[in-house]
Amino acid sequence: MMTSDDLETSKLTMSAIALGSNIGDSRAILDSALNVLNETPGITVCSYSSYYSTDPIGPAQPDILNACAILEVELTPQALLETLLDIEQQFGRVRHERWGPRSLDLDLLLFEDLILDMPNLQVPHPRMTERGFVLVPLAEIAPDWIEPVSGEAIATLLQKVDCSGVRSLNLQSKM
Repeated sequence: MMTSDDLETSKLTMSAIALGSNIGDSRAILDSALNVLNETPGITVCSYSSYYSTDPIGPAQPDILNACAILEVELTPQALLETLLDIEQQFGRVRHERWGPRSLDLDLLLFEDLILDMPNLQVPHPRMTERGFVLVPLAEIAPDWIEPVSGEAIATLLQKVDCSGVRSLNLQSKM
């Protein structure tokens, strides 16, 4: 298990992120975001899921294109979060309202087996186990990853959520 000392140092660590977009050319945005992530120092994209169209949560808005990626990072969780937020801004992300439309949304889901609760960062992502649009693509690329709070594999967690609003597009990144 990771310890607080691990948060102070940079070592190679596996992490999982969710990607989403529903403003603009969402497929091109997710493709480009994966490329930017892979070109970012300290980050290597190891794998990524297919793309899924999902019903939005929150105010009326277009469907969201979602995916997940497994990253190997040489960053602390906080540094990774800051990098993800910077990349969102590069793609024009503006936060007008909670769960509102977005050009790019990057969420840190898992960081090895770390459990972290800070004011601006919670790992694992606090709502990931309730969301089919996260678990479906994550189970495609990391079915055996153990979510550390529940102690259950992603594939097991997927069986417990409603996935009716998640539609496979049989599309993958052109990365």
